Formats: sequence, C-alpha cells, structure tokens
Amino acid sequence: MSYGEKRYEEFRVGDTTTFSKTITEADILLFAAVSGDNYPLHIDAEYAKTTRFGQRAAHGMLSASLFSTVTGLMLQRPGGLYVEQSVRFRRPVFIGDTLTATAEVIELLPAKRRLRVRTFIVNQHGKTVVDGEGIVQKDEA
Repeated sequence: MSYGEKRYEEFRVGDTTTFSKTITEADILLFAAVSGDNYPLHIDAEYAKTTRFGQRAAHGMLSASLFSTVTGLMLQRPGGLYVEQSVRFRRPVFIGDTLTATAEVIELLPAKRRLRVRTFIVNQHGKTVVDGEGIVQKDEA
C-alpha cells in the first residue's frame, strides 16, 4: 500500500479507491484487545455455535475500520482527516471472508476542502456487508 501525492483540486466526482483484506482470527483477537470488545460472538467459538450465525463473527467496527484505510488511500499526501461517517451493517463477516472497501467521491465541498464519499464494503461473494457515507477533509498542499 502506498500513498501518492494528490491535491484537492485534482479530485473529481466519481473518483474511486478500493482496498481489500481477508479477515483472520488474529484480526478479530487483536481488534478485541484494542477495543476491549470481548463479546462472546466474536471470541468464543462454542458460544458462537449457539447463535443465529453458527460461528464466530467479526466485530462490525472491525469491518467498518476499512473505511479509514480506503479514505486514507484516496486522500493521498499531504493527507487529511475524517470529519464524519455513517455506518450501516448489512451482513455478518466471518473468519476467512475477503472484504473489499470502496470510497467514491459523490460531492466536492470546496469551501472547506472536503469530499463527500459513498462508502461500502463487499465480501468475496459481492454481497454488501457494510455501507454508509462519509466526509473527509483534504489538507493543504
């Protein structure tokens, strides 16, 4: 993963960036450690077997955290920051699922050097697991 250089003035509606990652058991355990979310559905295989999913599911916010990665790749250098993000969880994510996060510029907000982006994550079957909308601010060049 590399970050090129892109100025705010170079962005256009329709610009799209993607990032893919396969979710591992280590990802889930590390996210639980960092977030403190040790809910049994995520970390206890025996408990998870008794749920509607029948297996451990990744934290929703672990999946949604890929929005941070994909918008960072979109912003490039000198960078920027997240201002806002809505999130809707559509489907569970399991160990071994490969997720592809996408951010697409849907509006330019030049007064504050911001971009409104449509964000979504699909699994390896092309099914949406998380979607939403965000606003990111581009740093000055």
